[in-house]
Amino acid sequence: MDLYGKALAPRELRRRVGRLGQVAGIEPFIFEEGPARGVRALRFRTGGSLSFDVLCDRGMDLGAAEYRGAPLAWLSPTGVVAPHFRELWGEGWLRSFGGGLLVTCGLQNVGEPSERDGEELGLHGRISNTPATLLSREARWDGEGCLLKARAEVRESQVFGANLVLRRTISARVGEVCVQIEDTVRNEGHGTEPLMLLYHINLGWPLLDASARLVGPGDPPEPRDAEARKGLENWDTFAAPMAGFRERVFYHRPRTDAEGWAEARLENPSLEGGIALSVRFRPEELPHFVQWTMTGEGTYVVGLEPATCRVGGYQKEEAEGRVIHLSPGESRRFRLQIEVSQMRG
Repeated sequence: MDLYGKALAPRELRRRVGRLGQVAGIEPFIFEEGPARGVRALRFRTGGSLSFDVLCDRGMDLGAAEYRGAPLAWLSPTGVVAPHFRELWGEGWLRSFGGGLLVTCGLQNVGEPSERDGEELGLHGRISNTPATLLSREARWDGEGCLLKARAEVRESQVFGANLVLRRTISARVGEVCVQIEDTVRNEGHGTEPLMLLYHINLGWPLLDASARLVGPGDPPEPRDAEARKGLENWDTFAAPMAGFRERVFYHRPRTDAEGWAEARLENPSLEGGIALSVRFRPEELPHFVQWTMTGEGTYVVGLEPATCRVGGYQKEEAEGRVIHLSPGESRRFRLQIEVSQMRG
């Protein structure tokens, strides 16, 4: 393990600390104030300059995150909002969209409000407003060092309707600056159900700045609409916060490496001597990548979003053949890595 400039074997680390919590670990806590009151959370500290919060009552999403004390994620004006304040219809999702490193969108709608068989489906679905059942959390020593891991399940279900279960494992190694997420979505109902999933990764200042540049994950993107077309030539660079800026959405076709992974990387050479945040995913599982550029005042954020579909909402995505259909008992696996690294001079 590489900790604070020293390469230490597990025994050498134990000789230097009374308990692992001195340098790394997972600590549970509960928010006490305002709309966040009562939300259960876990704070991961890797001892590798990375810390991040896991919001158990917000679908096991990732909240605030820091690298060497510098914030990585954009946090919205709403802050963390407890799930009992959720508004599921239309664009009510925006009233509890707290930002953070990862907001999960789905499981039966991604993007624009839509409907299915007469049921109204709100913006980006329900899953991020659903509390998880925490199955385990541990700091486990193995042949490679110490692994911090939390497992949970989030169920999206109704009587006479869908019964989808998202089982999520979040892990990070002590001494490293990488978060790994592995999700399995299983249809535990008795009929075939649609599945839509998008990982809404929200990066903000100071990582996002006029000096930042987006690299990857594939060929030059396709603009969603006329507003995005205005910024197509500069899709990979970002301006300072601008009054009246309107969001721009781009669709990328991910390109894989020899091992089947695609990568999008936000680089900022002026922050902490030059750092980059990489999002890695497997296009065989998440064939689409959405870039959300929103460099307005206060809403100064870029979203890097691997997904199973685009963001047109259920009806449009279904009509264009981008919705997964899970048979009873069928499951799908999705893997994601978020890593911070120093840029080479």
